[in-house]
Amino acid sequence: MKTLLKENIYIETASVQDAELLADLQCKMAWETEEYMLDRNTVLQGLKALFHDVSKGIYYKVTHNEQIIGCMLNTFEWSEWRNGYVLWIQSLYIVPEFRAQGLFKLMYQYLQHKVEADDNLMGIRLYVDKTNVKASKVYKAIGMNDEHYAFFEWLNE
Repeated sequence: MKTLLKENIYIETASVQDAELLADLQCKMAWETEEYMLDRNTVLQGLKALFHDVSKGIYYKVTHNEQIIGCMLNTFEWSEWRNGYVLWIQSLYIVPEFRAQGLFKLMYQYLQHKVEADDNLMGIRLYVDKTNVKASKVYKAIGMNDEHYAFFEWLNE
């Protein structure tokens, strides 16, 4: 189901038919934000796995005149403290020519409405590379904060 975000711009659940283009967008995002070169085939296989197993998450696409101009993955974190799920925003990308138009704010509000309407959803989280100052400013401007947790990781690469 498509949801109108603003004039001629919609958000809807992506499908396996979108995987090729979404893989390209994710490779661009990784390079732009972290100068990290993703293996496109691995990303493509990861997208296909996600589309075949909805427990892995929900991938959204943002379209303008039927063209994908943005995307976002939501995964679910179970919180026993809240007896519900926290939505994680991952793989967020908006093509350059559509940035600085408030699209992420609209995507975020879309998720907020989902959380408010579902008693099983408790909130929204995301992580951002420490060097991505521009994105951090956007997240703070829409009301998110970085006051509670630091993010740590170990990846077997």
